[in-house]
Amino acid sequence: MDPSPQPDPLSSPLHTTSSQSPVSFASPDDISPSLSSLLSLCHRGQWRLLLSSLPSSSPLSHPPHLHLLHSTLSALSLFKLRRYPDLSRLLSTLSPLDSPQYHFQSYPSIYPHLSGSFVPFSLRILHALLPHRLGDRPQTLDRLYDLLCLCRAHHWPHRESHVLSLLFAHHFSYKEYDVALSLIQEMLEKDPSDPVVLSRLGYLQLQIGDLNGANSSFQRVESVIKEAGLDTDASKGNLIGRNKALGFVVAKDYTSAVREYETCIERDSADVVAVNNKAVCLMYSRDLSDAVKGLETALERIPTVAVDETVVVNLCSMYELAFVNHAEVKKTLATWIQQVAPDDFDPSCTRI
Repeated sequence: MDPSPQPDPLSSPLHTTSSQSPVSFASPDDISPSLSSLLSLCHRGQWRLLLSSLPSSSPLSHPPHLHLLHSTLSALSLFKLRRYPDLSRLLSTLSPLDSPQYHFQSYPSIYPHLSGSFVPFSLRILHALLPHRLGDRPQTLDRLYDLLCLCRAHHWPHRESHVLSLLFAHHFSYKEYDVALSLIQEMLEKDPSDPVVLSRLGYLQLQIGDLNGANSSFQRVESVIKEAGLDTDASKGNLIGRNKALGFVVAKDYTSAVREYETCIERDSADVVAVNNKAVCLMYSRDLSDAVKGLETALERIPTVAVDETVVVNLCSMYELAFVNHAEVKKTLATWIQQVAPDDFDPSCTRI
């Protein structure tokens, strides 16, 4: 059961980490005429094609910031394709990221009016996340906390919130709830009315058995959104609805939870969290037929968002419960997924 979408670990590769304020560009073509086509490959999940499309020329053939951006796109592709040893080798050629070679002022003839670092923030995130993928969790935590200090030193509030969210998700996944709670409290000190952060607090409270606290947090989310007049916004309305549904799930009132998720889906048919959780509630209610039908319909109707490892794992689990010939059914699903899934989709989730 997924409470809500997880934070995207990577920010836009277009933003640098200037010592003053992040340098951004009006469009990708302001950086390079070919960048729009490269970014479109990112958005479509065509990571292998992106790798082969990136320039392989030497750093001297492009402006320094553009060469580093190409390296960042290569690093992102390797991360998405789970080629972590290759990513480690690439990052070792770029380190240290605080080197003067990545400062605008080191190239006055190219950047006469700019100062600070042109390292994309997403590259710093990749550098922090990689050790965990290679089995060194402490190193990832050290780098994330160092990155948090960097954000605070340069007064980057949005990036600070992003790193705090990554740290919260990391500690939460390891059931280190006391640390996760302290991080949530830090975020709420900066913005006590953030409905997403308040919702995360509610999810954490549910996990540790503080049902009254979770209900209070979810009620606060609803009041904050309504006071701001945002309850007619689909994403905000669905945040309220998914929170209510989770309360029903905890109470094992799956019928009411299904109704809440259905309301969310009516409001936004592409809300894959609501689609997935509705199916799980139907399964808990022993309505396997409708559970399977709901996920299959979503895969056909909105494959770009529904071809998700969690959705596919759940659907394959339901196949195993519903069909004697589940192996053949899963093979058919896997064949179809190969045709529509992005390159970074993990085929092992079909459990074949």
